[in-house]
Amino acid sequence: MKKNKPELSFWQIWNMSFGFLGIQFGFALQNANVSRIFETLGAKVENIPILWIAAPVTGLIVQPIIGHMSDNTWNRLGRRRPYFLTGAILASLALLIMPNSPFLWVAAGMLWVMDASINISMEPFRAFVGDMLPSSQRTRGFAMQSFFIGTGAVVASLLPYLMTNVFNISNTAPAGQVPLSVKLSFYIGSAAFFSAVLWTVLRTREYPPELLREYSGESDEKTGAGNISDNILPPGIFIRRGLWWIAGGIILTALIWYFRLEPELYILSAGGAAFGLIQILSGTLVSGGRSENGFVVVINDLFLMPKTMKQLAIVQFFSWFALFSMWIYTTSAVTSHIYGTSDTTSELYNRGANWVGVLFAVYNGFAALVAFLLPVIAKHTNRKLTHSISLAAGGLGLISIIFFKSPELLIISMLGVGLAWASILAMPYAILTGSLPSAKMGTYMGIFNFFIVIPQILAASILGFMVRHLFSGHSIYALVTGGVSMFIGAALVMLVEDKD
Repeated sequence: MKKNKPELSFWQIWNMSFGFLGIQFGFALQNANVSRIFETLGAKVENIPILWIAAPVTGLIVQPIIGHMSDNTWNRLGRRRPYFLTGAILASLALLIMPNSPFLWVAAGMLWVMDASINISMEPFRAFVGDMLPSSQRTRGFAMQSFFIGTGAVVASLLPYLMTNVFNISNTAPAGQVPLSVKLSFYIGSAAFFSAVLWTVLRTREYPPELLREYSGESDEKTGAGNISDNILPPGIFIRRGLWWIAGGIILTALIWYFRLEPELYILSAGGAAFGLIQILSGTLVSGGRSENGFVVVINDLFLMPKTMKQLAIVQFFSWFALFSMWIYTTSAVTSHIYGTSDTTSELYNRGANWVGVLFAVYNGFAALVAFLLPVIAKHTNRKLTHSISLAAGGLGLISIIFFKSPELLIISMLGVGLAWASILAMPYAILTGSLPSAKMGTYMGIFNFFIVIPQILAASILGFMVRHLFSGHSIYALVTGGVSMFIGAALVMLVEDKD
């Protein structure tokens, strides 16, 4: 018999979300400073997207694995908390090492390690809300996460600026070296990441598996009654689809080679072929009677997503393509379009790069302020309309950057981006959670991350090509492209079916 989950108090929701404050320290320092570190170590602006490819690829691999593992974990720390803590330890160490990278390839490798560690902590936090909160409080729970994400990002993004302008710490360094202001910011971020996640681990408790099953009305620890993924697809379907994907990857590879297109486009063709091989492997495991294999379960559930999840996946694609274009190219766009320099050793460039940190703090701070307003707007309208308006505001914000010549005016642009960011972190998950079976919450949250990661991989693959050949090296147009993508997402969200 199904039982209703009890509502949690404000402070209980606060404690279970507090770890996101630390996670966002790591995430914001990465987003605002990694392109700067890459350029400092000698990367050309058109090659920055390919260096960023580590981040989304890592998320694509790590999040569904961690989601599936956390669904099937129960030990002294609980179900999700062991992963919070493991990721925090690894990410904190990576934050200490990243700004001290002696070579570009070391920095690119550390981005991979750092992003994998952040993903280990972050993915179970999404499922944690679904585990612990009744439907009536889930929008509030994700809004609380948005608040901590915004708050953490404000402080983290401002750190290099504060180090220079408040504490008079050097903001420049010899060629090939990261300024001390950036290094100290990463050290502070490392301590904040670990401390905040540890707070959540120590101050929260999780429902044991048998109680979760009672709350969800599910009769089995692994799958729920009526779960759409009870049935594994026939092996022939996996294999046929896999062959089509491999063929497509081979054809695309041949076209890239024949027309001598940019090497980073091979990421797309290789990725398609790799996905085909994954499906063939899944089909082989199923035909061998190993349908309970976690690898098979994730791929099978990908093809059997609930309708609402499929619709939201398309919205996420366009939303996150826009965000990734902003994270990759804002430093380059602002320093070249507004400050008129691309010399990474100059005081003017580093002043512009620091201002980007301030702008990122503005959009994250505004996101934190409006996070608790979004549930109120959604209550008086609906979640889809709230998300659509927010994405449209983000699109306007990104496009408006091309029209401003004063750095201070870019704050206006960031207000629109901040509204979109707050909504992206809350509304899709609030809509999605009600359509998912409780026992597979982590797995599906991990799969949902595919549609955050895939647009990032696409952006890393094609934006460099577009900046070189379509935009004549002017990275500001990459931000305009992101704004258009955000508008497409705003239109598509109105087609999503939102019901528990």
